[in-house]
Amino acid sequence: MKQAYLFLLALMLVATNRLYAQERSLAGYVFAESDASPLKGVTVRLSGIPNSSISDDEGRFSFENLAEGTYTLSFTYLGYEQQRMQVNFPLPESKDLRIFLKPAADQLQAVEIIGRKEQTYKNTSSFAGTKTETPIKYVPQAISYVTKEVMDDQQAFKTSDVLKNISGVNVFSFYNNDFTLRGFRAGNALINGLRDATNSWGQSLLPNVERIEVIKGPASALFANTDPGGTVNTVTKKPLDVNRKSVNFATGSYNTYRMTSDFTGPMNEEKTLLYRLNLAYQNAQSFRVLQGGEDIVIAPSVSFIPNDKTQVNIDFVYSKTKSKLDRGQPIFGASAGTDLYSTPVSFAIGKENDYANELNLYTTASLQHKFTDNISFNASYMKFLYDEDLLEHRTSNSYAVDADNVQIPTLMEMQTIRRQRKNYNDNITLYLVSDFNTGPLKHKLLTGYDYIQNVSPVGGSNYNALGYRNAANNGIINTYDPANRDAYLIRDNIPVPNVPHFDLANPDYSISEISGYFNVSSPQPVTKYFVNGVYLQDQITWGPLQALIAFRQEFYTDILNYQQEDSEEVQQKAFIPRFGLVYTPIEPVSLYATYAQGYQPQGAGTIGDPGRFGGPFDPLTSTMLEVGSKMEFLQKMLSVNFAAYHIEQNNILINANDPGNPELLRQVGQQRSRGMELDVYGQLRPNLSITANLAINETIITESDDEAEIGNVLPNAPKHQGGIWAKYTFTIPALRGIGIGAGANYVSTRATFSEQLTLPAYVVADAALYYTVDKFKLSANLNNIFNKTHWVGGYDFNRLFPGTPRNFLVGVGYTF
Repeated sequence: MKQAYLFLLALMLVATNRLYAQERSLAGYVFAESDASPLKGVTVRLSGIPNSSISDDEGRFSFENLAEGTYTLSFTYLGYEQQRMQVNFPLPESKDLRIFLKPAADQLQAVEIIGRKEQTYKNTSSFAGTKTETPIKYVPQAISYVTKEVMDDQQAFKTSDVLKNISGVNVFSFYNNDFTLRGFRAGNALINGLRDATNSWGQSLLPNVERIEVIKGPASALFANTDPGGTVNTVTKKPLDVNRKSVNFATGSYNTYRMTSDFTGPMNEEKTLLYRLNLAYQNAQSFRVLQGGEDIVIAPSVSFIPNDKTQVNIDFVYSKTKSKLDRGQPIFGASAGTDLYSTPVSFAIGKENDYANELNLYTTASLQHKFTDNISFNASYMKFLYDEDLLEHRTSNSYAVDADNVQIPTLMEMQTIRRQRKNYNDNITLYLVSDFNTGPLKHKLLTGYDYIQNVSPVGGSNYNALGYRNAANNGIINTYDPANRDAYLIRDNIPVPNVPHFDLANPDYSISEISGYFNVSSPQPVTKYFVNGVYLQDQITWGPLQALIAFRQEFYTDILNYQQEDSEEVQQKAFIPRFGLVYTPIEPVSLYATYAQGYQPQGAGTIGDPGRFGGPFDPLTSTMLEVGSKMEFLQKMLSVNFAAYHIEQNNILINANDPGNPELLRQVGQQRSRGMELDVYGQLRPNLSITANLAINETIITESDDEAEIGNVLPNAPKHQGGIWAKYTFTIPALRGIGIGAGANYVSTRATFSEQLTLPAYVVADAALYYTVDKFKLSANLNNIFNKTHWVGGYDFNRLFPGTPRNFLVGVGYTF
């Protein structure tokens, strides 16, 4: 019994000591002031205490067994201003401290060398709007984005998975970079602000992506020829100076198997050499017949920061896809009505032996060197290779006809394409940034030069089969002419095609040997174009006012008949201005207005052959007027951005409808886009994150020689669309570690290329469940909860692009 009393007394003493220690501990949390995200790795020192504390994953630090008194705390973290504060210990009511560190103003990069440390749905700065890292609220143009945290929570893997989170963006097709931005079809894309070759069919992969940005409206003053509605910029992950490592596995619908990993941190104690390595593998099928495939990403990145004057970053990205080219869903022809449900959304055209093997390989190198505290030289270079090996059985975008030229709405004309090609893209940008004052005005003057080159070398080749068999069955005729029916081989009152028709009512996906068709082998055109651009940009600050003045002189050269004896340089040039004004009446609110011009040259094949096409033709030009506001709330945890705009595009080429020359073009017409957008990012509470968007847009033809076209809405340009996604993490002890996510997206009706076909509006809802325990995170995402049949885009009856039915993905991640 005595021993029991002694043991009980010992337990009481231990408990008392622990309670005393808890009462005598000083603890707190460190956050980034920009978005209230926790900062891991902050060094916290306490006066009189020899040992420092390092903040953990939640930003928490603590000191134990302190005596009463007054202490000085100091917080240091690379990229943030050092902060000191005095505290009287013990704290009233034993509350934890909450410290917010400000980003160091002189740590803003002119070239993105070090990665983004923020870990929320909100992003504070961007390089896309001004070519140097600038807080988004000071950029006089709308820039919308999706951060990697949203991508992770939605378990997104491809670009099309996440653009639904951005206002004014709609899918045009399944093809890469084929989107509608503010009503205009867009095809140009950037990687880290450098020109992407944009040749690939498959959607770009996200495992090595930090965020996706959309620069709204024309951005030609910075990035040469760009689309009037906007430009998608992919920002890749850069090394961090803190250790972060994670491995994730996922599986789900359509036999999906996925593995991703992300490793980053310093490679030496001085943190002058940083690394990042992203790896990903996915093998997945699709709700689409015969679709799906295999994806691999290998993406190492190294940053070298020898001193405070010089910074260097080198990225390498290897992205390979083995799949089939999905040309969309055909439905029964127009003569059978406009029944969108005549074929299931899973319906595709092709054969089992089709394939589309694509390699995207690129490397980027960036350098920043400071000559003085106020003058820096910045350079970036990207070399991009695209390699395609393709075999497809596809439609000729038309329905079969009988011998009397009557359309057969359930049979598709077919062709085969066997193609191999490569494409190389080089992009160099050099600029000097100077900070200086003239009286009360502060200037950030950027003077730069760009060189962009794109080459399709010798060796690209097509092997095609199409058309109809001639009467002797020893050759083909490309199109069917009922007035000359005796020239064709006809069976059962149907002209016999070179490639058998595809029966929509009774599909046959079996292997087909293309050598049994009459094929024509032809070389791919050997092409080259290059761009030289010089530009000047000044960001002027006067108290709460900031002005942006920019000019670019563009010289575009396209070589007609490249590497042939009759090669000819076709040159175009443009002077492109941009003006913007930002007014910040109070620190969390910025109001802005901007005027920007856009420029897109006509192809050399078009303007270099006036005898065939007419001309000469002026480049496509666009102008935009935009006003808006950018606001931050809740201690800068939440940002709300609003924009209203008016965009016009001119010099559109259309067919002249000349009976004597069916290829003759004419340059008339105007398209106009007007609308408003709202984007919300960040946290309503530390445990409640949100991203939301809303867009109202009208994009119509305003001028045309064909009066019937005036007022027509452009294809795949919804008038209304919006979306929301929110994640809530429980804080009560009984549910600690559990989180839920939910969201929905709405898109209104859209026109297509056919006046008879309109895509219906839709609402798609998604949800997710998370559980975090220790270093493990379990995720379960259910997309399209109510299994809504919908179409995200479409061309015509023969090419629609349906959205994915109900599907799920479960994943487990480990962070160490």
